[in-house]
Amino acid sequence: MKMKKLTTILSAGAGLSLVVAGCGQPIPTNNTTPATNQTVTLNSLFMQQAGYSQQNIEDMTKAFEKFHPNIKVNLTFVPYESLHDKIVTALATGGAGYDTVLTDTIWGPEFSKAGFLMNITKDIPASVNSDAYQAALNTVSYNGQYFGLPWIMDTKYFYYNQHMLQQAGITSQPTTWNQVMSDAKILKQKGIVKYPLDWSWSQNEALVCDYAALVADFGGQIVNSNGKLVVNQGGAMQALNFMVNSLKDGLSNPASTQSVEDDVRKVMSQGQAAFMLNWTYAYALENDKTQSKVAGQVDVEPLPGTSTVPYPAPSVNGAMGLAIAQNTKYPVQALEYIDYLSSRQVEEKYAALSLPFYKSSLKKQTVINTEPAMVKAASVQFNDMINRPSVVKYQTLSQILQVQIQKALLGQESPQQAMNNAVSQWNSQQNQ
Repeated sequence: MKMKKLTTILSAGAGLSLVVAGCGQPIPTNNTTPATNQTVTLNSLFMQQAGYSQQNIEDMTKAFEKFHPNIKVNLTFVPYESLHDKIVTALATGGAGYDTVLTDTIWGPEFSKAGFLMNITKDIPASVNSDAYQAALNTVSYNGQYFGLPWIMDTKYFYYNQHMLQQAGITSQPTTWNQVMSDAKILKQKGIVKYPLDWSWSQNEALVCDYAALVADFGGQIVNSNGKLVVNQGGAMQALNFMVNSLKDGLSNPASTQSVEDDVRKVMSQGQAAFMLNWTYAYALENDKTQSKVAGQVDVEPLPGTSTVPYPAPSVNGAMGLAIAQNTKYPVQALEYIDYLSSRQVEEKYAALSLPFYKSSLKKQTVINTEPAMVKAASVQFNDMINRPSVVKYQTLSQILQVQIQKALLGQESPQQAMNNAVSQWNSQQNQ
């Protein structure tokens, strides 16, 4: 059993006797191994989310405490929008307000450079190294080092209403974005749906997720291999022009510019959209008769491609990870906790809520049976996921992109001017 093996290694002194800070400098741990009857209390920060609910995480934690009666875990939950700043506030001063934190893939460079999180490269379980999808490992790594363990594996998929397509005489789902647009025109012309496409294009991280996926599908880059922002050229410009034109042509719902993912999910559930991009959670809700008017009509596939990038095309990495605060007093116990939560047995038990990041798990019939169509799509899409730019000032870059993409979508600037301005603003930030 993996937990027993890990505990044996740690108790033998081979694990976290020395931990490397995010900036790469070795530091002694503050761990004081407690007496057998002494209880250690960990403080852990999570987010309120659509996948695992607060109750799910509480149940996982109770099961962990049952295996480890001398470890208690206090849980704190905040909205995703507050999670980044909560971590920074707690850890920036060198304190240990939290022992473990849930971290998004986009924060790795910032947190690693700041030295907030422990480097656990030498303590990554063998099962994770050998069996995890590469996108999951990318979520918790920076400069070849691991600052956490993967936990929530997610990406955006292409959802479509197969009943609407059949009504329009379309016999198969589109596999290129050109076909999506052609099918959307047919659906609109035949009066089946006013706005065939709906998107999460509010000035929000959701917009950057959709944009990043489309940029990859059109063969472009947001940041090139030299670290330069290149959104004003190549596939990145093709992606933005595609977005703008879909609005101009009346194929994308104009309300998309004010919507996030769950708004889009609800629009499709009302039968007011034929196509959308969304996360894993949306599939079950779209096909739940108590939640959706189109239950049984919605199917899911990997993202469509282009002439440059064939189907199945890349999607965006929306995974998250569990990390240990650098200044925790109990790194051994914290590692045991996040290792338990990210173990195969826990991932598989809660597969109906968030699919496991282990390749072998997606081949198990018990996991497949949770949502066969979703597992089929994930088995393909998990092999082709791109990260948003791995830059230390990601929050700043994201804000620039959100504002400038919105200006293009709303017609306030031409797509080319909007992206030229984005590059100029980012370059100015780099010089500060």
